[in-house]
Amino acid sequence: MSETKVVTGPKTRFSYANVFEAKAGPQGGDPKYSTALLIPKTDKVTLDKIAAASAAALKQGKEKFGAAFGTGAFKKTPLRDGDEEKPDNPEYAGMMFLNASSKSRPQVVDKDVNPIMDQDEFYSGCYGRASINIYPYNNVSKGIGAGLNNVQKLEDGEKLGGGSTAAEDFGGFDDDDLG
Repeated sequence: MSETKVVTGPKTRFSYANVFEAKAGPQGGDPKYSTALLIPKTDKVTLDKIAAASAAALKQGKEKFGAAFGTGAFKKTPLRDGDEEKPDNPEYAGMMFLNASSKSRPQVVDKDVNPIMDQDEFYSGCYGRASINIYPYNNVSKGIGAGLNNVQKLEDGEKLGGGSTAAEDFGGFDDDDLG
């Protein structure tokens, strides 16, 4: 495995999951597949892997873009603190997070590594693993980004962003409840 490739731990939570259809960002640009990965601060193994991959990507950036890469107005790592940056979002409490994206569609699989075809099965709020690649970039800005490779759903979670299923809305009714 590459020194910049990371497979997260099994308790990573997916947010803003766009893994079946590429979407353009708020500022436009090329459509991409993307998700935010919420990683518990207690998952030291995953966080250490991301730190090591970020250090390797920084080294690659210096080799590719010159010794000044990593200085000045530079974002060193894609990993951010949910408690600090998203204090009003309870799902980010106690989490580190990063945004990962790709122009190529990731494979979306279940716990047995079978493809998930039903787009309702993988959603913002479910838990699993992600395969990401940490890389340097030097375009309008300079930094270290995260590319999305593949995702694996391991368990359900409360859906983020609202919404409900028909079973949740109507499953508890009988004909006597209709007025």
